[in-house]
Amino acid sequence: MDISSAILIIGFAALVAAFLLLVIGLVYSELMNSDIPRGVANSGKLHIVHGMFVGIAIVGRILERLGICHQVSFTRWFRACFLTRLNPVPPGLRVKDLRFAEVPVRVYEPTAAFDGLRRGLVYFHGGGWVMGSINAADEVCRHIAKEAETTVVSVGYRLAPEHRYPAQLDDCEAATCHFLSVAEAEFSVDSRRVAVGGDSAGANLAAALCQRLAKREDGHLPSPCAQVLIYPALQMADFNLPSYQQNHAVPILFRGRVAFYFLQYLNGDMSVCQDVLEGNHVPTELRPRYQEWLSPSSLPPECLARGYCEQPAAEYDGEVYHIVKSGLEPDVSPLLADDAAIQKTPPTFILTCEYDVLRDDGILYRKRLMDLGIDVTWQHVMDGFHGIINFINQGWLTFPSATRVVDSVVDYVKTL
Repeated sequence: MDISSAILIIGFAALVAAFLLLVIGLVYSELMNSDIPRGVANSGKLHIVHGMFVGIAIVGRILERLGICHQVSFTRWFRACFLTRLNPVPPGLRVKDLRFAEVPVRVYEPTAAFDGLRRGLVYFHGGGWVMGSINAADEVCRHIAKEAETTVVSVGYRLAPEHRYPAQLDDCEAATCHFLSVAEAEFSVDSRRVAVGGDSAGANLAAALCQRLAKREDGHLPSPCAQVLIYPALQMADFNLPSYQQNHAVPILFRGRVAFYFLQYLNGDMSVCQDVLEGNHVPTELRPRYQEWLSPSSLPPECLARGYCEQPAAEYDGEVYHIVKSGLEPDVSPLLADDAAIQKTPPTFILTCEYDVLRDDGILYRKRLMDLGIDVTWQHVMDGFHGIINFINQGWLTFPSATRVVDSVVDYVKTL
């Protein structure tokens, strides 16, 4: 080996080492900003998962600044290749990839003999309208389909930033309506026993879809018989609720990232992110109504046990409101719908996790539903964190609590 070749090799090695040190330093810095309470299930493993996710995001950010690829594209690719475990289809289940009204779906059908028509569940994955996929929700949908003896349709709706609101909700509506129209003829499913559901952003889409479908006047298709909302994101009016304060730095979802995802869903304008977090986007005339629905006094006392500090009134900024005003509409914030719309929603299952910034969204929506006479089943996971459902049957990434979460969904679906 000549001297010039050796210098090139040493130089390349030095660049790689510098890159790794940079990534490690940034990951360490991010980890120091996180806060995993003792009550979180498998907290040590969550530290590892969080560090890995932060590392992926940082590498993606560096690659984007170098002009190599978009951070979101890199993160999706890495998670699909290395963090999404696709196990062989278990006996007793048939899985098919199809398209419903041009929307990609994956259908999970139990193969065991069944007398009559089965029940169905249309499922929307989470991921902040930016991440997530049919593959990422595969184990969850398999488990529900097999254990609840239910035909499950997982919907691969379009994602931001390539597609903005309302593309995601439109896809969910198109796929759901198609399934309802062919459920009995093609899948031996009773269209009157089809529920919709999802986790996180997927639960947002399920709740918004139920409200949207309730407005239909044609009546040629039955409405969903129930909605299954797993730690749902339901409003972007108040990011200072007790759960946002208590869990602001608990992985996998930080307080600031919720506003980031909502804005990516709407229009991608990150310049107003801090204003949205502070509440400057909420018009003065709307605040009394929102306060009624989002008051911490409407939460169970135990939700305040880990502390809550009432924030001073935000200063309204009309320019910020103009940028994000669609985010306060029911199609994006179902919790902010008027009574008439919520009164038409079907029976509801809501699952919340104690160590989740979105905890209070679900609990406050439960109160609104119950106050209007809607039947609600509520499951609260005391040691749970946001995103836990995705860690079922994922090898070393498996969290035992994830199975309990999915099994609670199974128990509810069996009652439909």
